[in-house]
Amino acid sequence: MRDGVRLSTNIFLPPDHAHIPAILVRTPYGKGADITPNYQAFVEHGYAVVVQDVRGRYESEGSFQPLHQEPTDGDDTLNWIAHRAWSNGNIGMMGGSYGGIVQWKAALLNNPHLKAIFPVVSGYDDYRDRFYSTGGAVKLGNRLEWMAENLKVPGYQPDFSKFTLHLPLRTADIAAIGTTSSMYREVMEHPTFDAFWRAISTREQLSKIRVPVFAVGGWYDNFAESDLEAYATLHQSSGLNRILIGPWPHNMSSRFADSDFGPDSQVAVRSLQFEWFDQWLMGKDSPLLSTPPVKIFLMGANRWLEDREWPPAHSRERKLYLSTGGALAGKPPSHATPDRYVYDPRDPVPTRGGPVCCNPRVFPWGPMDQRPVEQRPDVLVYTTAPLKQDTTAAGPVKAILWVSTSSTDTDFTAKLVDVSPDGYARNLTDGILRLRYRNALDKPELANPGQLYQVTVDAGVTGNVFLKGHRIRIEISSSNFPRFDRNANTGGPVAGETRLVPATETIYHDSDHPSCLSLTVMPPG
Repeated sequence: MRDGVRLSTNIFLPPDHAHIPAILVRTPYGKGADITPNYQAFVEHGYAVVVQDVRGRYESEGSFQPLHQEPTDGDDTLNWIAHRAWSNGNIGMMGGSYGGIVQWKAALLNNPHLKAIFPVVSGYDDYRDRFYSTGGAVKLGNRLEWMAENLKVPGYQPDFSKFTLHLPLRTADIAAIGTTSSMYREVMEHPTFDAFWRAISTREQLSKIRVPVFAVGGWYDNFAESDLEAYATLHQSSGLNRILIGPWPHNMSSRFADSDFGPDSQVAVRSLQFEWFDQWLMGKDSPLLSTPPVKIFLMGANRWLEDREWPPAHSRERKLYLSTGGALAGKPPSHATPDRYVYDPRDPVPTRGGPVCCNPRVFPWGPMDQRPVEQRPDVLVYTTAPLKQDTTAAGPVKAILWVSTSSTDTDFTAKLVDVSPDGYARNLTDGILRLRYRNALDKPELANPGQLYQVTVDAGVTGNVFLKGHRIRIEISSSNFPRFDRNANTGGPVAGETRLVPATETIYHDSDHPSCLSLTVMPPG
């Protein structure tokens, strides 16, 4: 690297390796000693495959500083590959999760040798994807579990049920990995989307990216919203990008204990990678470029939808209003008594499936029946009548709420659910808003107890057909733990708080305060 640090790198070459293109994989998870069957297929296809331990991991030198090291290390590695005797200077990058993050970082520098990238389940923004939500809460379970899986002191046995409860939050790294993490401490020092995050944000610099991007994500993966957001932005300036979203969690499998998305739910991603890299690295015309660039799986109907836009063309916003007696209706009631509940951070609503990470044996992911959490007194449930026709939701999901709280800061959560005729309540997507960030992530403002506020909870994205006879449901609460950290309800700095106090939350839903679920729906047929 430019600072003299050496990164351990494996190179696999085909027998005929004069002036050939290369595919680079950069990983924090250990490159291994031998070629894997996946890489072997690319070598047999005529590519050099370069696999590298990122800085500070496994056999590479240096200190692991993931928030800062990847743009320049990726750039230096691309230049190094391009100057090997066997290289023709054309390089692509592939990999999933962190292996996708490094691709976005490298693409920011527009290295002339990088011709295309293929990130899988990776997202593209450090603040909104990896550490905090779009509503400002910490993605606690995801982050601490990833650290426990990858950064723990040798011999240390982390306990997920304990380190997610650790207070204060700023020292939860010790509970998760047995020592301090400079990365985690730095993150805790910057809870707002401030200049620190803006300087390293791919999202803020997306206009710099010129290379073609084929991104793959899953409806039950933590990064689907950002994957689609990045595609929509890049598509405005280039028609060369592609996006594929399936009914998958972080490991790209559609096998779940009690949900079956059918035989078509799996995709041969490797074949798509061959077509993508053959187009951009070998100059072979790929049929990919003649097909619609957006391909999403519609759960419920269990079929694929292809389109040229995200959200899909002809989609529109549909509002369903919170109403009396837990109803979800086409218009708000003229008069209705507000609904109230007490949120106690000492007894938060437990996370039940969803887009979580990174070990399903420890932190279960995907679709699960939500009825157990819906029985709690601190979860409000609003449901439509049985649908008279199929309703296709494909796009952003939001809860627009009129609220008040007894505290100066609290959280509001929203979860979209598909209820089948037998009562099974399958979660689709969810989100959270930390009330201090109701105006902007970079402008926290405490609330006045008892004052009414109209707020928007970003509940993510989905692709789902609510079948005839099914019902659309939204759950409203103030916690979803440990997917998100608990709001202590004190209004103090979140990372240093050790005192937890209950808050009384009020949801208003009448003609003057029309709280609603906002879906992006497609016209019938």
